[in-house]
Amino acid sequence: MTDTQKTALILVDVINSFFDPSQPNYYKGVEDVLEPIRRLRAAAKASGAVVVHAVERHRPGFDDFEWRKLPLHHLEQAFDAEFFGEFRPQGDNETLVLKRRFSAFFATDLALFLTEQKVERVIIVGVKTNVCIRATAQDAFANGFEPVVPREATNSNRPHLAEASLEDIDRYMGRVVSVDEAIGMLS
Repeated sequence: MTDTQKTALILVDVINSFFDPSQPNYYKGVEDVLEPIRRLRAAAKASGAVVVHAVERHRPGFDDFEWRKLPLHHLEQAFDAEFFGEFRPQGDNETLVLKRRFSAFFATDLALFLTEQKVERVIIVGVKTNVCIRATAQDAFANGFEPVVPREATNSNRPHLAEASLEDIDRYMGRVVSVDEAIGMLS
């Protein structure tokens, strides 16, 4: 793949659930990804690249298959499901994708949307490397997009699983790069 291909930035679950210290999914060190994500988003805005905010939201009062494995979380209009700080869609090049599973692609229109925008490569950032980032990278690859994960723009409370996921992404699906290299892809 060439460096001239059209690239989009996908922010995965940059929501209160993970980044607000009062929330049960918060973990020490998660804040380390915020500045790299800010830098990537600024580069995307400057170049006019598509920015997708993929956030998990579930319907209150209805059964959800995820409840079989995880406690209730990220219900529509609940504090934990709201965007963290300034990380909400802003401007003409930013959009929202609601997801109900780990992957931003599964049962959403993300692949269709990106195809319509002629995107070929996606830079995936946010939390957690071994769950939502990995699932999104795998489904990006399965849908014909080159997944790129900037190492400093994602992490996990399970570092050994994050490292294994990054290794698998780099070996089998796409690329793991530095934030600076990813910024270059957005410029």
